[in-house]
Amino acid sequence: MNGRGEIVHIGCYTAESDGRGTGIMAVRRDPDSGALTPLGTVAPTASPSFLARHPEAPVLYAVNELPDGQVSAWRVDPDGGLTLLGSRATGGGEPCHLAVLPGGGHLVAANYGGGSVAVFPLDPRGVPGERSDLVVHEGHGPDPQRQERAHTHMVSPDPAGGPLLAVDLGTDSVYRYDVDAPTGRLVPRGPRIRTAAGTGPRHLARHPDGRRCYLVGELDGTVTAYDLGDDGSLHERGRFDASGWSGHVQPSEVAVRPDGAFLYVANRGVGTIAVFDLRGERPERVGEVAAGGDWPRHFALIGDHLYVADERADVVTVFRVDADSGMPTPAGEPLAVPSPTCVLP
Repeated sequence: MNGRGEIVHIGCYTAESDGRGTGIMAVRRDPDSGALTPLGTVAPTASPSFLARHPEAPVLYAVNELPDGQVSAWRVDPDGGLTLLGSRATGGGEPCHLAVLPGGGHLVAANYGGGSVAVFPLDPRGVPGERSDLVVHEGHGPDPQRQERAHTHMVSPDPAGGPLLAVDLGTDSVYRYDVDAPTGRLVPRGPRIRTAAGTGPRHLARHPDGRRCYLVGELDGTVTAYDLGDDGSLHERGRFDASGWSGHVQPSEVAVRPDGAFLYVANRGVGTIAVFDLRGERPERVGEVAAGGDWPRHFALIGDHLYVADERADVVTVFRVDADSGMPTPAGEPLAVPSPTCVLP
């Protein structure tokens, strides 16, 4: 696997989740052209649908999105190879997101099926220990098919060390927790923040200024802009459509460009990436481009490029992002990847 470029890992759905992937794949990225060169499956594992890295140790984590959910940890070799360090049960079904807290002391995971948040202490090597807490959300939303009970979809640590935000699609809520470092327990920080009924909140993106964030509604096709308080409180500043295209709109991933100038939203159904200018008083849509398939589940901004994983089209599409307009344009041929669900730089 030696050669020029950066290693990127890609998660996927495997046969256990009716997917076509075989585990975690490694690719080499050319930082100039953005081109991706496949290096093969480096960790055969069941449905590693979301990935994260330790902030200091060479360790990669994945959720195994299964009825009996797990998190797994691998040591990352310089050539992108992965060596298994261990796996732990999440205490809930279908974990779909995970993150490492600032400082690298704990790993947190969102159990979609279980409607819960799990916490794992990490040793100095980044290896997860026995689960230290599991908090189960209660309630439901107005959609009888998708919101019959809690469905935690994302855990978002504060880079500055403030409360952890847990986004729950099933209860139309964002929960706030402090993590007690000695015990690894979750301590609620005030009442949960409720979205508009039927929003189905999925993912949120923090602005690099630490004072704003943006929450996509999977069920109502919206983005809600918030002012973000030091205590993790969210104060709504406005809501707008995630896409300007006609058809079924089901937002998935959302991210702010590192310079804070633009917001990007992936829209399944219509198969687009929408771009919003954040430099004015309110977010303003500046354009929207076809994503390379109708089911863009995830994307990653890496350098001057945007990489979009389309779960159903079996491709990762490469775009070059214009520095001034923020708009992405296709760059080269898409990379064939079976059932891709996460791109991790």
